[in-house]
Amino acid sequence: MAGFQTEVLDLEGWDHFYSGKVRDLYVPAGASFEETDRVLVVASDRISAYDFVLASEIPDKGKVLTQLSLWWFEQLGGFANHVISTDVPAAVAGRAMVCKKLGMYPIECIARGYLTGSGLAEYKVSQTVCELPLPEGLVDGSRLEPALFTPSAKAEVGEHDENISFAQTVDRVGTEVAEALREKTVALYEQAEKIARARGIILADTKVEFGADPATGEITLGDEVLTPDSSRFWDAETYQPGQAQASFDKQFVRDWLTSAASGWDKNSGEEPPLLPAEIIEKTRARYIEAYERLTGQAFNA
Repeated sequence: MAGFQTEVLDLEGWDHFYSGKVRDLYVPAGASFEETDRVLVVASDRISAYDFVLASEIPDKGKVLTQLSLWWFEQLGGFANHVISTDVPAAVAGRAMVCKKLGMYPIECIARGYLTGSGLAEYKVSQTVCELPLPEGLVDGSRLEPALFTPSAKAEVGEHDENISFAQTVDRVGTEVAEALREKTVALYEQAEKIARARGIILADTKVEFGADPATGEITLGDEVLTPDSSRFWDAETYQPGQAQASFDKQFVRDWLTSAASGWDKNSGEEPPLLPAEIIEKTRARYIEAYERLTGQAFNA
């Protein structure tokens, strides 16, 4: 199975199966992926940007993503999720979960509650976001009410995810599932946005993934949820429409990569440069601050 080439850990009771950009999947020792009903999902310290896995890692990132996802799964009790247990091998304690093996839908489910990033770039050209018409006069950081469902087609590692219309989503998964994915994505965003706002964080947008529980057919939340890798978090205190916002996510890394300081052209096809130590440490600090402000708990590496 294609995937990112990375170090394979020797984990008692588990065999490596697949590595994505930032996560590694293991199956019970001696079992095939087809016959098992569970997988061990291990979050690494790798970081990706512009569809590249960077050579630099962010220390403790895997633990932050896992612990924050677990916290959010608890907050979002109305959404079935894939977590079975956190009883994992000691070598990956704190950054791994035993999860149901879902039949994942080939859709990145994105909810946008604020106009920014690629959505803003499209809006400036056509006054739309993913072909959805928007009113005149919006600026960077404008709130979108109601939040938009803007799906993309999930690509293989190294390939670009492709923004798709709702009709194209229907073509891929059928009308019933497409409508359910839209409803669940927006409802999840709206619930999480209120929780984050109460903690001084604006959830600008987020990406979630769903799959079908093979035992029940229930549409179930998988992968990670509402982390600095999958979401755009802004500081509510400094939020001001019409400008770039202070963020607690990997936008900080993207900004450095596209700055003159990096000397890298994201359209060159060349691998991104190594991150300076200062950028690595500041990125780590942002991830940890997001975790601590959202959960109200100190992060213990």
